[in-house]
Amino acid sequence: MSRLAAFVRTFQPLMLSLLRIMVGLVLLQYGLSKLFGFPAAAPGGSAFPGQVVFSGVLETVAGVMLVLGFFTRPAAFIMAGYMAVAYFWIHQPRDFFPARNGGNLSILFCFCFLYLTTAGSGPLGLDRILGRGGKA
Repeated sequence: MSRLAAFVRTFQPLMLSLLRIMVGLVLLQYGLSKLFGFPAAAPGGSAFPGQVVFSGVLETVAGVMLVLGFFTRPAAFIMAGYMAVAYFWIHQPRDFFPARNGGNLSILFCFCFLYLTTAGSGPLGLDRILGRGGKA
């Protein structure tokens, strides 16, 4: 292994925590937008107002859990499934290609959540402090 690869590898656990925190913050932003119109108003067009509230609560709660690294694996697993459902119910019927159906973010979220489901919270999370398998 080269020295560069060894040097970069030392940051891998920290980058896992950073990925988890950033994905959680982006998810939290979407949840807060749907519930409170902050930091921006949620886009309209949902068939059911209850669906927006449900999504907003789920995204807000899971976003906070991911930012804190608290029950990371269960939260990420639930959100991976939710993002897959969102893609196939909302985006995929519009068009086959994600670039044309607006589903890029749903796909990226889904696979980030799948990774976090398997990897855990990393060293900077409550899961590790509480002994819930937060290691990389």
